Amino acid sequence: MRIGHGYDVHRLTEGRKLILGGVEIPYKYGLDGHSDADVLVHALMDAILGALALGDIGQHFPDTDPEYKGADSMKLLDKVIEFVDDSNYVFSNADMTICCQNPKLAPYIMDMRNNIAMTIGCDIDQISIKATTEEKLGFTGEGLGISATAVVLLEDL
Repeated sequence: MRIGHGYDVHRLTEGRKLILGGVEIPYKYGLDGHSDADVLVHALMDAILGALALGDIGQHFPDTDPEYKGADSMKLLDKVIEFVDDSNYVFSNADMTICCQNPKLAPYIMDMRNNIAMTIGCDIDQISIKATTEEKLGFTGEGLGISATAVVLLEDL
């Protein structure tokens, strides 16, 4: 088996959509980034790439490449899953956490899980997503940004 860990963070800003797990969440701010800045999916992709020892998303989808300007992170996840499909491993499960003071994410978690499971081609029970505040501590607690972590297990075919 192979285990990978991923982390991502983006600043909240005006004039952008808030996309998490491929779900557009109504909020006055969105995440700033070269792509759609979906921190949850970015952390997941980094975890998968880490488990395969293939670097990180910046190496595969650089923010200097205009092809990825405004890119849909779910489509990038689909490309990362191709690396798993081409390996001697199969996706087993992912456990992810979003650190976000606002907005409240509980109503959107199931849709996020479903989007990710459909993109990966796995059962929804292989995808765990949790959301937590940071009790108003740090940049996420102050509402300046959102971060996410992901742990992935890949197993031998």
